Amino acid sequence: MSATQRPVGVSFLVNPVGTETIFTPEQFTDDHRAFAATAEQFMLKEVHPFAEELERQADDNRLMVAKVRKAGELGFLMADIPEAYGGLGVDKTTSMLVAEKIATYLSFSVSLGAHAGIGTLPIVYFGNEAQKQRYLPLLATGELLAAYALTEPSSGSDALGARTTATLVDNGDGTRSWSLNGTKMWITNSGFADLFIVFAKVDGKQFSAFIVPRSTPGLSTGAEERKMGIKGSSTRMLILEDVRVPEENLLGEVGRGHKIAFNILNVGRFKLGVAMLGMAKYAMGISVRYAGERVAFGAPIATFGAIRTKIAAMQKELFVLESMSYRIAGYMDAVIDTLDSSAPDYPQHVMAAIEEFAVEDSILKVYGSEVASRVIDEGVQIHGGYGFSQEYEIERLYRDARINRIYEGTNEVNRLLIPGMIIRRGMSGQLDLMGLLARVQASMAAGAAAAPEEQGLAREAFVVEQCKAVSMHVANLAIQKHMTGLEQQQALMLGLADMLMAVYGADCTVARVLQAGDGARAEHVAAARLAVDDAQELVHAVARRLLPSLVAGGDLAAARAAVAGMHAPLSFDRLAAEEALAASAVAQGGWSLS
Repeated sequence: MSATQRPVGVSFLVNPVGTETIFTPEQFTDDHRAFAATAEQFMLKEVHPFAEELERQADDNRLMVAKVRKAGELGFLMADIPEAYGGLGVDKTTSMLVAEKIATYLSFSVSLGAHAGIGTLPIVYFGNEAQKQRYLPLLATGELLAAYALTEPSSGSDALGARTTATLVDNGDGTRSWSLNGTKMWITNSGFADLFIVFAKVDGKQFSAFIVPRSTPGLSTGAEERKMGIKGSSTRMLILEDVRVPEENLLGEVGRGHKIAFNILNVGRFKLGVAMLGMAKYAMGISVRYAGERVAFGAPIATFGAIRTKIAAMQKELFVLESMSYRIAGYMDAVIDTLDSSAPDYPQHVMAAIEEFAVEDSILKVYGSEVASRVIDEGVQIHGGYGFSQEYEIERLYRDARINRIYEGTNEVNRLLIPGMIIRRGMSGQLDLMGLLARVQASMAAGAAAAPEEQGLAREAFVVEQCKAVSMHVANLAIQKHMTGLEQQQALMLGLADMLMAVYGADCTVARVLQAGDGARAEHVAAARLAVDDAQELVHAVARRLLPSLVAGGDLAAARAAVAGMHAPLSFDRLAAEEALAASAVAQGGWSLS
């Protein structure tokens, strides 16, 4: 893809690595960096010193409310709200940078995100003009705080299985109201939110969304949930008993609530992925500094090879995640920049631009949440017994990280979505899937091409393309065997998702380093090589596991041989690459690759 072409979703499967012009952190502007620095300093000065008090939810969450509103004074609540309604209307890259920096204390990040993200954006993208004029200026400043009420006790990932109902009733004075009845579960900010975006089924059938003020009679909340982590955030049940809101409080159209719910979840997923980048970088810094201070056997444990291997793995995985995150942000900004912001349907086009990259959003959510868990888990291990003590911050980070694999759609659901959405794109004509599969099959039939010499990242780029071919070859076998029933084969779909995520991460990482050219840092090259090596091993391991379920009898040996022939070993010194990443992190006192 050239610099002038409009980005499209899952282009990484079609375009050879390094042939797209992508956005990378090396291209952050001074404005980007200024926003990020302001958010970082806000967290260090205004939030972290109060973390223990916030964890206790003192004074019925008043401190959290005060801190969220303080963030509003600095513009962090209005970043995604258009200027016409009192917002800043910044680009997605800036918005994601703020999300990354705010995530160093997750309870605050979750509270702010539930308001400024999933609580406010439904009105930004789906509200009518009157709704935007009425609510957005107040949401931008934090005068009103919002929450998003989708999940129910009996419908978690199956959002459309909601039982909350909405019935249009006559008020007897010539006006009508919606009567809402039902219960919502796990609602962030529910202890203090002034406004709720509530999803219900009109007449028990048509899934729809409504704007519901807290002051509406019949609306109440349960007690604060006793949670494993993110204890500083308010999470309660929302109870609706004949809650009557004006007819005009319908958000969007009757029966179109799924468009709001799923598109807002796309936003939530890519922001969650980049938030995990910020959380994990912070945890890494804590762990690396501790390793530099902790002395055992007469030396800081940061000098021990076993510890340095862990630190190197953190660097590598976070480099991949960072490369993925801002590539997606760049895609969205590139599309949004082509739109006419004065057009009445501008918000719908912005949402369509976000939806275009729904596959990448799900990849980012899954990969980000799992990388953060691994980094923080290793952080606890580096701390040893102290990592299990509440006296050390890494203990809270460990508990807080666990929820990220569950909300915004569980990682299992998102894994199923990744290949499923790609197949549906092929069926709808958005992606030339049949052409892609035909090219892959021709490539497999021709046998493995000769790998280039290990000069620069030429061999790594070659390996990425080989991994794409293997992944799509296995996907093609799965499609041929199961046809339209493939999406019911969840074990297969999960395996395909793991292959595709590995390919996307490797593609992003190599593309980032190739784009830097001769100016690429040695540590970036080392991280890219490690990422490609790991991705190739994962792709081939999953392929070996899935092939026996896809190829019958005597054909299995040939299928295995064809896939094995696509493996191109990398002969770089892996231990030296890991040491380069570890040395850089120890010298910097934490993450050092941005």
